[in-house]
Amino acid sequence: MDSEAAMGLLTGEVLAPLAVAVAIFLLLVDLMHRRIRWAPRYPPSPLPLPGLGNLLQVDFQDMMYSFRKLRRRFGDVFSLQLAWMPVVVLNGLPAVREALLERGEDTADRPPAPINEYLGYGPRAQGVVLARYGPAWREQRRFSLSTLRNFGLGRKSLEQWVTEEAANLCAAFADHASRPFSPNDLLNQAVCNVIASLTHGRRFEYSDPTFRKLLGLVEAFLKEQGFTQAVLNAASVLLRIPGVASKAFPAQKAFMDLLDELLTEHREAWDPAQPPHDLIEAFLSEMEKSKGNPESSFTDANLRLVVGDLFIAGVVTTSITLAWALLLMILHPDVQSRVHKEIDEVIGQGRRPEMADQGRMPFTTAVIHEVQRFGDIIPLGVPHMTSRDTEIQGFRIPKGMMLILNLSSVLKDETAWEKPFRFHPGHFLDAQGRFVKPEAFMPFSAGRRACLGEPLARMELFLFFTCLLQRFSFSVPTGQPRPSDHGLSAFFVTPSPYQLCALPR
Repeated sequence: MDSEAAMGLLTGEVLAPLAVAVAIFLLLVDLMHRRIRWAPRYPPSPLPLPGLGNLLQVDFQDMMYSFRKLRRRFGDVFSLQLAWMPVVVLNGLPAVREALLERGEDTADRPPAPINEYLGYGPRAQGVVLARYGPAWREQRRFSLSTLRNFGLGRKSLEQWVTEEAANLCAAFADHASRPFSPNDLLNQAVCNVIASLTHGRRFEYSDPTFRKLLGLVEAFLKEQGFTQAVLNAASVLLRIPGVASKAFPAQKAFMDLLDELLTEHREAWDPAQPPHDLIEAFLSEMEKSKGNPESSFTDANLRLVVGDLFIAGVVTTSITLAWALLLMILHPDVQSRVHKEIDEVIGQGRRPEMADQGRMPFTTAVIHEVQRFGDIIPLGVPHMTSRDTEIQGFRIPKGMMLILNLSSVLKDETAWEKPFRFHPGHFLDAQGRFVKPEAFMPFSAGRRACLGEPLARMELFLFFTCLLQRFSFSVPTGQPRPSDHGLSAFFVTPSPYQLCALPR
């Protein structure tokens, strides 16, 4: 036997046992992660494959379709094994309501997000939306709510900001002079300016290059959300590979870098001796008060994330909903005509809409709510996690379990809505034409983690929508095919690209 053959035989003798040992180790790890499935009253699931779990049984391009199929097979509460990450999916109003309201203390935690640290946010910085349930989250949520109230939420001052921005938006629409255009960029700019008024105490011109860059990064940021981020958060060991996080999510890094520049400018112009004029100055004041307190959540890293949370959550959700609203108006001209009629009767053309008008406009209010229900823009919400063992719909859910709350299954529940898969404003009107809000309407989620910007979003939707419909009639451009009302699914469900014509009334 020559030396090369001997070496090959020796290598084989060494590698074969090593391969078997690695296979056994991986099998044991896999069994360890799936042992939870054998606990009493654990939610049912499809049979997971070794290592992969149920990854091949979920279409991540259309998770709602996958969940509908699994729900028909396993019921309202079922479990999945995504590689080595166990997940429980809750469907339907009874299960979701029980989790968020009746078991709210047990389910208010968030899954760890180690990617934040690798993107440079710091190990304890998680802002408001993704923060773990505990003292830091309570402190930041309380601060955000009180600051939003102090700077106008629920007051006339913020309403005036939104109304002024709505006038600027209408002027921008009028510049298109009945030519076909996509409204998305203008809607993003208008809504972003409302958030900028709260955070920075100012608005930007729509042509401002920094403003346009910020909005472009917000759009790119959203495209990076989804399966890859979930996998890296679950298998955080991959993040130890140098450069993985920054290369996988360049827009998130660039977005936060731009926010840093704006924060630095704001900090340099801030006068601590003066009362705060906006959220950033209020946060900086709290940082000054808490100096020397290592437990305080008022840190530079958290300031970045709180402001980032407000821009991402506050801009995207409202602008996408308004894009759905205009799309549905051009697809349903009969509904648009009824909105025009109600606006003319209650407001007329001589003044701007006000929040005080809403109570006298049941049909318009019903239309806005139906847009939110039908658009269903955050179908799976933000993942929750159990902070202790709990029970939902008779199933035992262990501590530390990720929960996916299928809000779409509530907003389009066939037992709660007359026409769940059609746009039908009558869902929010009683027999006398009065506005009603069914219990199954929860686009902002519910309970302890309900969207803190819900009051602001409701104000923006009403004022922007009524201002636009007061000034314009919207239609499909002549010669263009009728747009689809089927959305593009990702973390957010957006309308398929469309154009419209805005005809001055």
